[in-house]
Amino acid sequence: MGVLTQYRSTTAAGVIAAFVLILVFGSPPYGDWVRDNAAGPGALDWFLQLLTWPSWNLDADLPARDILAIMLRAILVVVFTAVFLAVLTGPRLSRTRGGGAQLLSGWSAYIFAGAVAGLLTAIIQSDPSTLGAFQAAAAGASYGLFTGWVVGAATFGAPGRFT
Repeated sequence: MGVLTQYRSTTAAGVIAAFVLILVFGSPPYGDWVRDNAAGPGALDWFLQLLTWPSWNLDADLPARDILAIMLRAILVVVFTAVFLAVLTGPRLSRTRGGGAQLLSGWSAYIFAGAVAGLLTAIIQSDPSTLGAFQAAAAGASYGLFTGWVVGAATFGAPGRFT
């Protein structure tokens, strides 16, 4: 067995889960599929559309600033997931060793990461506003709330320290 399979840290597990979520559901093919097949008013269609929030689609019809903000948002969600997981899974989690604490730490880290990434990238977009920044932060938090359980589940049972 390799070192990574023997010793998996909570932060690494969460970052990998966040990266895979964004890689798969932020991809242009998935975004195109959602636009074509999930445009209804139901909860499933809403959730499938929500999964595309941190996309990395390069749409030529958008201004360069908006394309940069969209790409940066996807990157920042992963970066801030790592930052918040490192902070939330420090010594306190190492003492508790509870799987529930790890699940909630991973989930909450993804909520915070989405909100902060949305807020920061709203400043870069063309025609930024305070209302737009608040709406982007709310969209990011909503994304994290409904998809962060995947990151939380990935951190479940992982050591709460860097290894």
